[in-house]
Amino acid sequence: MKIEIKKIGNSDGLLLPRELMQRLDLKRGQQLHVVELPGGGFQLLPYDPDFERTMEIADEMMDKYRDTLAALAK
Repeated sequence: MKIEIKKIGNSDGLLLPRELMQRLDLKRGQQLHVVELPGGGFQLLPYDPDFERTMEIADEMMDKYRDTLAALAK
């Protein structure tokens, strides 16, 4: 499915088709969390503050233990 970036007021935005909104069970005004995928691309998930905090902690741990994780991955 292609979605075009459009000018909305002084900003740019995406207009999601009603069918997509229904399939994803999204509601107008709902926030989304954008996750960058390791192989490239992004994933949109319903915003969840607990999930966001978990991801922040995971990022901190991966930065802190980068060398250890790299050695374990071998």
